[in-house]
Amino acid sequence: MSDLPGGAISNRPLRFYWVLDVSSSMLGDKINKLNHALREALPAMRDTADDNPYAAVEIKTLTFGSGCQWVTTAPVPLEKFSWTDITASGVTDMGAAMKAMAAELSLANMPDRALPPVVVLMSDGQPTDDFEGGLAALMAEPWGKKAIRLAIAIGDDAELSNLKKFIGHAEIEPLMARNSEDLVRYIRWVSTQVLNAASAPASRPIGSSTGTSPMDNIPPPPPPDPDAADVW
Repeated sequence: MSDLPGGAISNRPLRFYWVLDVSSSMLGDKINKLNHALREALPAMRDTADDNPYAAVEIKTLTFGSGCQWVTTAPVPLEKFSWTDITASGVTDMGAAMKAMAAELSLANMPDRALPPVVVLMSDGQPTDDFEGGLAALMAEPWGKKAIRLAIAIGDDAELSNLKKFIGHAEIEPLMARNSEDLVRYIRWVSTQVLNAASAPASRPIGSSTGTSPMDNIPPPPPPDPDAADVW
């Protein structure tokens, strides 16, 4: 029996979260390319959502540097969402971001009949606070545990072990964006292919005894660009 209200899958809320590292190591080309990639991904993301009548997609963005903050106070329907450029400064309080996501995905905050949310973590560095405690808080929430959790490592210096812990799926690795072309490609993949898998009828609400995990529906990511000129 489901822990949450169920019913037929029709226009169920699907919340899509960007969780973005804006520490000072992201200054310059990285943050500029991140803003560009997220803005450019929106049209294809809307097209993907329009092709799937089973989900009503909402977007919300969390940034973390010295502390963390939400770009908007509430999730925004995808058709009304526009990208607001973010800036970089401070340290890498990824643990604080995990705790903020835990509060966001609490049973009290999530809508009835929701599909498992998508949470995409992007970082180029190593946490400077209590990441383990933050992740434990997130995984203690039923929606945090059931979420489709993916990570994009930005640059060769990104620390991968914590991103792997965040994903929590043995067969899914962090995506390595070593240049701007890879970053654009991976953000587009997450915005379309992953969104499509998350909103498909096979995705089940928390507590469902049928269907596979939404993580199992995710298609393979695109390969990195071997001819990219810039390398971070």
